[in-house]
Amino acid sequence: MLSLIKLLLPALMPSWRFFKAVDPSPRVEWAMLANAASTPAQWHEFRPRPQHLAPWAMACRMLWNPRWNENLFLVSCAERLTLAPSGHSRQEILRRITAELERTLPPGARLPYLQFRLVFTDRAGDGRLVMAVTYLSEPHLVAGVASA
Repeated sequence: MLSLIKLLLPALMPSWRFFKAVDPSPRVEWAMLANAASTPAQWHEFRPRPQHLAPWAMACRMLWNPRWNENLFLVSCAERLTLAPSGHSRQEILRRITAELERTLPPGARLPYLQFRLVFTDRAGDGRLVMAVTYLSEPHLVAGVASA
């Protein structure tokens, strides 16, 4: 009986030792530009995490949270873009930022160019936060804004 329990235990309680290390997760930040040569005045975090969640909202998110799944996909794209830049990852991030801005920003608040960057936040040995920009995209012309 003891040998049976030893065989079943790993299936019931899996080991999480397959992670070699837990590294900081990249944050996607965006900025809108008046023209392709200008520099961003202000960066905005894309889909910042809420400061507080009610217990009911947290329970609902455990069962249904497609937006968080999409955020995990964005993190995956950001990590791939940092390690081995590809057009696919860049386009997926741009597509989601553009769709979100079209949904949330009024047309008069949008500028013709969009730029994004990937920022890793980590703690230094002395406890202070250190931000490192690992990727900065080229300015991209946003469809529909330049003609307005």
